[in-house]
Amino acid sequence: MFDEEDLAEIRETREEWEGETLDPALDAHGERKDRFATVSNHEVDRVYTPEDVADLDYDEDLGMPGEPPYTRGVYPTMYRGRTWTMRQFAGFGTAEETNERFHYLTEQGQTGLSTAFDMPSLMGLDSDHPMSEGEIGKEGVAVDTLRDMEVLFDGIDVGEVSTSFTINPSAAVVYAMYVALADQQGVPREEIRGTLQNDMLKEFIAQKEWVIPPEPSLDVVTDTIEFAVEQTPKFYPVSVSGYHIREAGSTAAQEAAFTLADGFAYVEDCLERGLDIEEFAPLLSFFFNSHNSIFEEVAKFRASRRVWSRLMAEWYDAESDAARRLKFHTQTAGQSLTAQQPLNNVVRTTIQALAGVLGGTQSLHTNSYDEALALPSEDAVRVALRTQQIIAEESGAADIADPLGGSFAVEKLTDEMEAEIVEYVEEIRELGDGSVRDGVLEGIDQGYFHREIQEASYEYQQRVDRGEEVVVGVNEYRTEGEPDTEILKVDDAVAEKQLDRLARVKRERDDDAVEETLDALSSAIDEGENVMPYVIDAVKAYATMGEIMSVFETHYGKYSEKIGLA
Repeated sequence: MFDEEDLAEIRETREEWEGETLDPALDAHGERKDRFATVSNHEVDRVYTPEDVADLDYDEDLGMPGEPPYTRGVYPTMYRGRTWTMRQFAGFGTAEETNERFHYLTEQGQTGLSTAFDMPSLMGLDSDHPMSEGEIGKEGVAVDTLRDMEVLFDGIDVGEVSTSFTINPSAAVVYAMYVALADQQGVPREEIRGTLQNDMLKEFIAQKEWVIPPEPSLDVVTDTIEFAVEQTPKFYPVSVSGYHIREAGSTAAQEAAFTLADGFAYVEDCLERGLDIEEFAPLLSFFFNSHNSIFEEVAKFRASRRVWSRLMAEWYDAESDAARRLKFHTQTAGQSLTAQQPLNNVVRTTIQALAGVLGGTQSLHTNSYDEALALPSEDAVRVALRTQQIIAEESGAADIADPLGGSFAVEKLTDEMEAEIVEYVEEIRELGDGSVRDGVLEGIDQGYFHREIQEASYEYQQRVDRGEEVVVGVNEYRTEGEPDTEILKVDDAVAEKQLDRLARVKRERDDDAVEETLDALSSAIDEGENVMPYVIDAVKAYATMGEIMSVFETHYGKYSEKIGLA
């Protein structure tokens, strides 16, 4: 970027500035603290100059937007063409209540639906299971059968809307329900759009929601990818998620590295299945967290695109733009939200959302200010959505592709982030004797990921406790008294309604047809067939989520984490 003569002049200028301008200012006033670092405890310099990016090769390391290595964005026009998809997480109580929230959000200008499920649904349990008591509809919508999905999308054309489903152990069942719903509505399968989280490797690393063990879980994920390539090519069957890794306490670099490693693991499993990388890789999407250190987050997003593009080409011979582009959804950091002074969360979320936009996200969810207290209220959801709309329409941040590109600070942070990501991915690859997939599975078994995240989380909390990390309203700038915030409360009558509907479906369905489809699914697992067509048949017969997941559990057994890894 700069020749040696230019760099020598810059070095001389810096030295003069330090002696004549900086040192007197430090002697007179000092600085606020001895050390300045990001949320991930990555120390940042006082100022950056061309010396910090002297080795940067513009074509190899940056390029232009829409071209490899996609550091500057995956599309040439970025948000000048159209803005990111604005999604707000919605799901609580019954399918009817969530359907109302869906309609409300679309009326307010939301451009994509994002579905939250209650804990029983997330764990593949029916609402009438003893373990579901007290949890039905509490943290998301309850979905037991295709009938719930029909109500959930009543009045919504699934051929016209993009829908995200945040669910993992029972993701294949929800995907099957959505495909069955499209069939009911007469929407061609190849036209449905959306994203299934369906990232089971992340579950064993961080979020801890599972039913069957890691290896068969990976097989089911690959089944959904194979099915999507053939049947629903506009639907992303897996969203490789770093969000929950970061929420568990990882650093930004760990989040990116472990997420990309999971992505490479899915790539290797699909290749072993015999799938064509140019067909399935474009259907892999990603899901990142956006935290408070704005420049670190921008660097993380840019570095992740670069690493994915390079290693997909170098390790797996991906050639097309579509197979090498890393496209991702961003959610602002739930872990950063505070119950104290909850309106402060509006500011936190705005900063985090802006980082996602400056970093080139393809879709964005902004957390609501009251989420540290309860499920978001309608008012809080509207403010969260308006935050995105103001960034898109009023801030100017959407008008320039990669507006921080070329910043000495951001480019240096991107290089440092890339180096740390690659070091982690290589370490995981070594765990698997040259296979990232085997390395991820081995890392789960050994507790490698747990230890790395646990240490980072502990170190962060120590800094907060010592006052080195300021959390406004928590360890500094506190106020007395409880927050006066109206919160959403899910009526206990929700459980009764859901149980009534489930009982009615069971009474009215053809039990012989249900048993036949479940037996067929069991045989498909025995024969090593792709399970998705059989799961779709089962949901169309109104088999319940719990009945379908029990078939998998019978074959593979339950998974229990090794003692000492948590």
